[in-house]
Amino acid sequence: MDVIFAHPDLIRLLYVNFAMEHYPASEEEASKLVPTLSYQRLQTNQYLSYDDLKAKLRKSVPNKHELAVLEAFLEFNRHILKTNFYQPTKVALSFRLNPEFLHKIEYPKTPFGIFIIIGSDFRGFHVRFRDVARGGIRIVRSRGKENYSINQRTLFDENYALASTQSLKNKDIPEGGAKGTILPSLGAEPRRCFEKYVDAVIDLLIPGETPGIKGPIVDNYGTPEILFFGPDEGTADLMDWAALHARERGAAWWKSFTTGKSAEQLGGIPHDTYGMTTLSVRQYVTGVYKVYGLDESKIYKVQTGGPDGDLGSNEILLGNEKTTTVIDGSGVIHDPQGLDHDELRRLAKARKMISNFDKSKLSKEGYVVLCEDQDLKLPSGEVVPDGTDFRNVAHLRYKSDIFVPCGGRPEAINISNVSQLVDEDGKPHFKYIIEGANLFLTQQARLWLEKRNVVVIKDASANK
Repeated sequence: MDVIFAHPDLIRLLYVNFAMEHYPASEEEASKLVPTLSYQRLQTNQYLSYDDLKAKLRKSVPNKHELAVLEAFLEFNRHILKTNFYQPTKVALSFRLNPEFLHKIEYPKTPFGIFIIIGSDFRGFHVRFRDVARGGIRIVRSRGKENYSINQRTLFDENYALASTQSLKNKDIPEGGAKGTILPSLGAEPRRCFEKYVDAVIDLLIPGETPGIKGPIVDNYGTPEILFFGPDEGTADLMDWAALHARERGAAWWKSFTTGKSAEQLGGIPHDTYGMTTLSVRQYVTGVYKVYGLDESKIYKVQTGGPDGDLGSNEILLGNEKTTTVIDGSGVIHDPQGLDHDELRRLAKARKMISNFDKSKLSKEGYVVLCEDQDLKLPSGEVVPDGTDFRNVAHLRYKSDIFVPCGGRPEAINISNVSQLVDEDGKPHFKYIIEGANLFLTQQARLWLEKRNVVVIKDASANK
């Protein structure tokens, strides 16, 4: 913001550069700059082409940092293919970008298309690697200002990596891989953010034909395109709404817009009900047991992603191991004797977090640490100063035969912390890791663990 306020004249030129390209007027109207108040405000402003404006920026701004910010605005303008910015009515801003601006070193595989969606109470992306591509829409929730700030910085990288991983998963089917992310602001209602995200995307997929409400836009892409959404974290129960809203907007492709729709209302196949992703994860879990001759009932398991989630709940319902630890959004529950399976199943069926676990069913060594806990004393005598900090690194603390991440943030295990999964004698905490949660381990961490004879099943194989 400091850079913007420091250079109002240059910002005005950048806006004119944007408006002359994307204002939905005829060439004659655009040349006169008089059809609306927006253009009347531009009458006294000079229009500069990309090359001329870039030269002016470099001549006018000696500070390299400020120049980089202003040039980023110019590059953004240059790569916008279409936007709903000038739609008379809209619930959020949406931009379809040419992805060629991405740096090849940081993003070695160039996506087919990128959408940016910005609302008053959220921001989001959609990335796809083929014209016809499908993937889930994920709501990224933040627990506090610090976590929100981190999520802001990493949202696009997370979206890119998820879409790239989805491409690997979809390698044997006609559809390519895609993914969408939505980051609600602190205090925002996630469902409303999703609804605004969907509506703003649809603005760029169907032509506006209602003057004063949804008018035409400048389409420099020039080819009709369709996005295909699926359920992901926080959106499993919103697929019906998205499809029906697309129908209300007049989209001919509304039936195929989302997967995971309800069977009763729209004849769909809800992913969570039928455990679609879970069955893939579970197949690898049981496959490991079969290959290594293991008795499932005697296996000790650690799991991230609790009984309230799609993947976590189904993993609990399908499994018969002795689960010692479950880590979810509310905190950590641990019992070295094995958590009561019936109680876990009760929570899984009700889709409730481990904060609702009946503590009377824990052994003397068992405990629950919730995120809001402070200075909590564990049965061992250890004191937990902060429950959230404890939860965030709990996956590095416990040991068991198998670890099945069914939830958690990307890169939770990385090259900086993976050494904490090995004890003082060099023995790994887990013999087997089935990466049910996308991007839970970095590739460097996977290789590091495999060198220590840990069997790691990668997310692109397990989570399908």
